[in-house]
Amino acid sequence: MPRATGTEALARLAEERVDHRFKGLPPDAEGLTVAELATQRRNLFTGGFTTPVLALSAERLEHNLALMETYAERHGLAFAPHGKTSMAPRLFQRQIEHGAWGITLAVPHQVWVARAFGVERIFLANELVDPAALRRVADELAADPDFRFVCYVDSVRGVGLMDAALRGAARPVDVVVELAAGEGARTGVRTEAECAAVADAVAAVPTLRLVGVAGYEGEVPRADTARVTAYLRRLTALAADFDKSGRFAGVDEIVVSAGGSAWFDAVADVFAEIPELSAPVLKLLRSGAYVSHDSGHYRRLTPFARVPQEGALEPAFRLWAQVVSRPSPEQAFANAGKRDAAHDLDLPEAQVVRRDGAERPADGVTVTGLSDQHAWLRTTGEADLEVGDWVGFGLSHPCTSFDKWQLIPLAEADGTVVDYIRTFF
Repeated sequence: MPRATGTEALARLAEERVDHRFKGLPPDAEGLTVAELATQRRNLFTGGFTTPVLALSAERLEHNLALMETYAERHGLAFAPHGKTSMAPRLFQRQIEHGAWGITLAVPHQVWVARAFGVERIFLANELVDPAALRRVADELAADPDFRFVCYVDSVRGVGLMDAALRGAARPVDVVVELAAGEGARTGVRTEAECAAVADAVAAVPTLRLVGVAGYEGEVPRADTARVTAYLRRLTALAADFDKSGRFAGVDEIVVSAGGSAWFDAVADVFAEIPELSAPVLKLLRSGAYVSHDSGHYRRLTPFARVPQEGALEPAFRLWAQVVSRPSPEQAFANAGKRDAAHDLDLPEAQVVRRDGAERPADGVTVTGLSDQHAWLRTTGEADLEVGDWVGFGLSHPCTSFDKWQLIPLAEADGTVVDYIRTFF
């Protein structure tokens, strides 16, 4: 049976039945399709949704998508947002509709998800040495002439493993040499001389094609603007040196890629300095957390705080939980915990309280800890909090927020739920 197109696969998401797999949805929605439930346009607060429930702001999501599209265009960057943040094919589609070149991913399973939903350009920000996964990629490339796949190489050993797995493939796999962000950083080749050795190893095998260089400036030790800029200039210099030595002969474009969610302003500045090379340069930015942004880690780190004239991202997530215990004037408990909320970088932030249809700031309410299914709340005298109140929490770190929810209501500012975002982790 031929594979469904991306459009067909996305349409099938709307045909999925609501059942026990999905947290927070109205109990009386069980058996409805996602499309049928979305058509009802239920209200998040009065439509039967149960706590805890994570909601994504429709308006803020659209704002963030549009802002990064404009930013990339303004700075002459191609954009392949990191899909591991959301693993949501509907959001992949929205990102591509907003000008994304393709989607960045990290591991083979994520590639299969993206391919199942029609993503035609994938940048794998990892060296891929698993033989079964490489053969699957080769099969995808052979079956679809429009499929573009690029991945890292960061060792001569890795090149050998890739070549052994890909022998007989119809098309070579495009690779970029990953330059490490420094000693003690994460993956990548540590020195330019070693990068040249890896590039030479690629040139010696027919199964791979060297198309560029890449790296991740977020791993620069003791990162600041000067250190990040210095690393990025090493990366662009490596591209120029490779080009001068003829290592990109025959390619239609040279890929130079970097860019997490904390330093994309530095990426834009340094990539603007890339000299003319022997082929057009695809300056590929890979930031992913922007799609929902957050109320903690990335709110503090976002480059838009350094360049406010470029605009500002908006936190699009809010986790709603209900106060289920108020044992003392200084303490309360809500029914959302580690199973529901990101907690690897910061604890959730109590932002608003809802009671009887009215919403007000969560003054005097602080999250002090999380159990598996409870948020520990410290309350001061100004906190007007009662059992049954809904508390809206801001979250930190989108990547560990999305992964706790398989179907996320997309809600407008008045609480009307207009769609549901399916994730695949």
